[in-house]
Amino acid sequence: MAAAIAGVTNTASTTATSAAAAATTAAQNTQDRFLKLLVAQMQNQDPLNPMDNAAVTTQMAQIQTVQGIEKLNATLQTNTQAQAYQSVGMIGRNVLAPGSFIDLAAANGGGGAGFDLATAADSVKVTVIDAQNNVVRHLDLGKQSAGASVFSWNGMNDAGAAAPDGTYTFQVDAKLAGSKVAATSLSVGAVNSVLMNSSGPSLNVNGMGLVDMAQIRQVM
Repeated sequence: MAAAIAGVTNTASTTATSAAAAATTAAQNTQDRFLKLLVAQMQNQDPLNPMDNAAVTTQMAQIQTVQGIEKLNATLQTNTQAQAYQSVGMIGRNVLAPGSFIDLAAANGGGGAGFDLATAADSVKVTVIDAQNNVVRHLDLGKQSAGASVFSWNGMNDAGAAAPDGTYTFQVDAKLAGSKVAATSLSVGAVNSVLMNSSGPSLNVNGMGLVDMAQIRQVM
């Protein structure tokens, strides 16, 4: 897997370099054509009605704007291609993304999920709920820092008995000095495939469907 990811990274780097070189050549060609036309225009102008300096300045500003747009488009295209290659290397990996389910499998030692806190909290509690909307387990996670964090559940219910394997939902209650802290629930899912579209790659994650790359909090 490491060799495959390295190959993907090298390919992305080569593609990005080629795109950047092509963008530079295109911009240079555009500038050369403009300068040739401008010189020809000035050489053939009417001596009694020469070109206005303001007009020349305006044309120079226009060519610089065109060059800037071309470079920006090339940069965006290069970044999208690099992101696409990187996302392919995530197939088969587990990722942490917005969701409120937790898969319990005793053979795997239980289940895991996460949350993303807007600020630090001095009290974080997680409530695990089964498919019949019954509360199965309360988890007291204590103090937690801001940002994404993961937690594990050993599969035991509040009575100390093993809960059956399956998919559960959970809720996060975070507080700081008694005031509620905004918390986003995060689920763990395996990346099954990658979908390429005009806005960039999206990951097809087990249990979550299509997830945008920007929503991934952690690769596990």
